[in-house]
Amino acid sequence: MNQFEYAVKITASDEGGWIVTCRDLPELITQGDDLPHALVEATDAMDEVFAAYMKAGLIFPPPSKARRNEHMISPPADTVAKAALYVAMAEAGITNVELAKRLGIDEKAVRRLLDPHYGSKLPRIAQAIAALDRRLVIGLQAV
Repeated sequence: MNQFEYAVKITASDEGGWIVTCRDLPELITQGDDLPHALVEATDAMDEVFAAYMKAGLIFPPPSKARRNEHMISPPADTVAKAALYVAMAEAGITNVELAKRLGIDEKAVRRLLDPHYGSKLPRIAQAIAALDRRLVIGLQAV
């Protein structure tokens, strides 16, 4: 099961503040004024990295376990749901057109379901995932 949670390293910057990097997603580089701000910025940066991967048709790398002084983060829940749909489609070898046929919708609607910057409804994403014989699971973890 994909959880889309990646370890990020937060290091002090010589100029002040904190720099965030992710060894599994090398495109993720951001910074924050303090640790809480750096974690918020990391979540935003991961959202953009996920969007770029999906737009480019790239496969998400498997997440590594956190090392000492690393924090596990994931993008916003709606992006995780869209990433789950994206991965399910890739694993099933299903195109946007084929998924649209299965759902009885226009292919443009499928493109919107896969667009992290488009505000799709979670039940609609779950329905699309179900059409691929998968189930969207949402969890809760202590921080």
